[in-house]
Amino acid sequence: MPTKRFGARYGRRTKKKLAQVEILQRGKHKCPYCNKDAVKRIAAGIWHCNKCEVKFAGKAYTI
Repeated sequence: MPTKRFGARYGRRTKKKLAQVEILQRGKHKCPYCNKDAVKRIAAGIWHCNKCEVKFAGKAYTI
């Protein structure tokens, strides 16, 4: 779980919601240009497709 770094702080429900968002943002997403699951998040709102090498803007956590 990506929220182990917080230890016993912040509560179970808050850490669970944060874990869901972080797992979603770090996963592979479908490219709107070539339709392959090859898009990774570079920064908040900046996405890059490893197949067609296109860089584009989108939402902060998902495309």
